[in-house]
Amino acid sequence: MADNKLSVDADSASKSSGPIEGRVGVVVIGRNEGDRLVQCIDSLTLMGLPIVYVDSASTDGSPEAARSRGADVLDLDLATPFTAARARNEGFARLLSIAPNIDYIQFVDGDCEIEQGWIASATDFLDQRSDVAIVCGRRRERFPDASFYNKICDEEWNTAVGESEACGGDALMRKSSFVAVDGYNGGIIAGEEPELCSRMRTKNMRIWRIDQPMTVHDADMHHFRQWWLRAIRSGFGYAQVWWTTRKTGKALYSRELVRAILWALIIPLIAVVGGLFAPIFLLILPAIYMAQTARMAIKQGAFNKFSWKVAALNIAGKFGETLGIFRFVSRLLKGKQGGAIFYK
Repeated sequence: MADNKLSVDADSASKSSGPIEGRVGVVVIGRNEGDRLVQCIDSLTLMGLPIVYVDSASTDGSPEAARSRGADVLDLDLATPFTAARARNEGFARLLSIAPNIDYIQFVDGDCEIEQGWIASATDFLDQRSDVAIVCGRRRERFPDASFYNKICDEEWNTAVGESEACGGDALMRKSSFVAVDGYNGGIIAGEEPELCSRMRTKNMRIWRIDQPMTVHDADMHHFRQWWLRAIRSGFGYAQVWWTTRKTGKALYSRELVRAILWALIIPLIAVVGGLFAPIFLLILPAIYMAQTARMAIKQGAFNKFSWKVAALNIAGKFGETLGIFRFVSRLLKGKQGGAIFYK
């Protein structure tokens, strides 16, 4: 469950369609986003919407920049471990204190710029679909060609439209639906959106992706170390969300956990143990990884160099994910929650 209780007087879904002013509020979260945060807030201020910016100990003047653009700024107390989920929950609570009558909340990460027309289109969609709790759209990278890693992120955002299992960090949510499930689970470090959506689906709420430009994201990822930390964060999130949802009958990320442990732990362990008796096992190990890399690359296009690079990176990423799984298990055994794993 969420780390704080949320309250609302009535389900606002019954209100008729109309202008977004007075009906939509925005929660932006960020940490040392610099110009990206400025672009994010500037894309929102002309709409006349209440904006809450939740800052997590930035040292680059982000809170001041947000205030100068009319945002209500909430500085998180980092005596409690930081998570994006906790930041969104606290931002939502602050938003309700200044705009209690809104119908919908637009959550957006501080490294994203809202596309023109998105909030109006998303609001109209939710007005027409009372069975939908969350609507999201198309996210794209601002500089997909700036680095190999940015391009990978741009490919990741190319997801199918229609009913979805989950949303990402950028999404428009129905206030009453968000409140009905007590918001995000504030202790989850990564994968908080799928966990939230899972609880919503148990209450017959639906999540939808529409074919509409939503946000422009700036991954700003240029080095292997950033990508590696992102893989560790993903593995930690897989394990934590699986542990949180394991008793629901629909545990999330089971497949991802099995794949990571298989490729980064079980296969190498079998090869090492087998090598003690027959050295050929150690020679077979590289062949196994090469064959898997080829299989993944060929599915995307045998003559596409980008596909081969992505396939090789995905295999390597299983080791980072497994390290993240071990980190979660270690924290669990020690009874420690810990804070977010940053890759920027």
